[in-house]
Amino acid sequence: MDLLLLTTSPEDLDICLELLYAGQILPCLTIESICNSLKELLIKDLNVLQLSTPITIVGDIHGQFHDLLEIFNIGGYIPETNYLFLGDYVDRGLYSLETIMLLLVLKLRYPNRIALLRGNHESRQITQSYGFYNECLNKYASGLGEGVAVWKHITSVFDFLSLAAKIDNEIFCVHGGLSPNIQTVEQINVIDRFKEIPHDGPMADLVWSDPENFLQMDENFQVSTRGAGYLFGEEVVKRFCVKNKLKKIFRAHQLCQEGYQEHFNGLLTTVWSAPNYCYRCGNKAVIVELNSVDSFYYNIFEESHDYKLKTDTDVLMLNPSYFTLDEDEEYYDDEEEEDDDEEEEEEEDDDSDSDSDSDEDSDEDDIYLTNDKLKNKGTDLEVVSSTKSSKNKNKNKNNDKSNSANSRRSSSISISAPDLNKLGVEVTPDTLESTPMTFPLDVFSDAYQRANSKERQVEYFL
Repeated sequence: MDLLLLTTSPEDLDICLELLYAGQILPCLTIESICNSLKELLIKDLNVLQLSTPITIVGDIHGQFHDLLEIFNIGGYIPETNYLFLGDYVDRGLYSLETIMLLLVLKLRYPNRIALLRGNHESRQITQSYGFYNECLNKYASGLGEGVAVWKHITSVFDFLSLAAKIDNEIFCVHGGLSPNIQTVEQINVIDRFKEIPHDGPMADLVWSDPENFLQMDENFQVSTRGAGYLFGEEVVKRFCVKNKLKKIFRAHQLCQEGYQEHFNGLLTTVWSAPNYCYRCGNKAVIVELNSVDSFYYNIFEESHDYKLKTDTDVLMLNPSYFTLDEDEEYYDDEEEEDDDEEEEEEEDDDSDSDSDSDEDSDEDDIYLTNDKLKNKGTDLEVVSSTKSSKNKNKNKNNDKSNSANSRRSSSISISAPDLNKLGVEVTPDTLESTPMTFPLDVFSDAYQRANSKERQVEYFL
């Protein structure tokens, strides 16, 4: 790589932006310089940012770089448009590195035009399991230790991101949700945010919690089945808004099939900005354009026509091995309700039913997407199936259930074994200087989905 910029002058940052918009990655030393300068900038921010309209709110992106470019195309480029991003910039998608670096350089170049909040994936522990860590290793494979160094530099910036924002003092924005330990916005400002996200406590609640429409009026908070954060209902939101003189809450953290989902008569809205999530969910996405507190527009858009960068020559893994959901895990089906109790007992006792716990299932049924067919992609992707033979490793599944599960995974797209090292799709968590945590990774099981996805508009994912 010829570029080596160790300064963060506007001129040098403009050169970086030109490269990043084109999908190129920056040298390790340049990233180190950018991250160090950005931390000096972010450390001055409060935990709750004070912003003003007009501004555009963006939800989860998850490494879908081309869709981030689409957001700028439809919403306007920085610095012409002000943006507030609600977190979850990395993991899942193919281009987490390109996505997060573009946003970080934009923040450093135009600090008053873009605000970045922290999501639950802005975490060392989570990024080691859901793709970003391995992506760094593979995209800097030619330099000894550069991949780990890049990952460390970027994740260190995560510790400096603010936890929430207020717009015109009347709209509250956060990645996840509310906490039983937080009654006022001012209490958020006293949290020590300069650290890895803990497993519990108010900081974890802000990035992990979810609204729940089915909680009764007299219920407050319930422990979330995610294993971190809480579920909260309408009464909690009403009390928080009244106490803090708020008119509305915007948050992200949950996939919405139509791009957004309003809760509690519009008092709280979930915003999702990653269309066709993980290149297979088929959902729409949205950005919220706020002109004033009482005037905002849901700008709904669909996936970009491009999945990959022109510089990529390898077969693309559009559906990572840690995101191979079955159809019945994606949507709650009332017709299957009769068999729920029996199936839930079997699935909870069988760890192999959770795709996020093991990657062994991905060896059984791989589907490949060739470059030529990707270029000719229309409304439907053509795939070439290739079934591999592998040994059954200590599994006691029912044969009919196993065959059914494998057939339902026909929409997943994987890569051949020789390409795994190049694209870094296998989950090989590293424990480098990470805080030991035990986040549950079984949220893709049938039992979890049936218990938590009763509203078809909102799907519950990490």
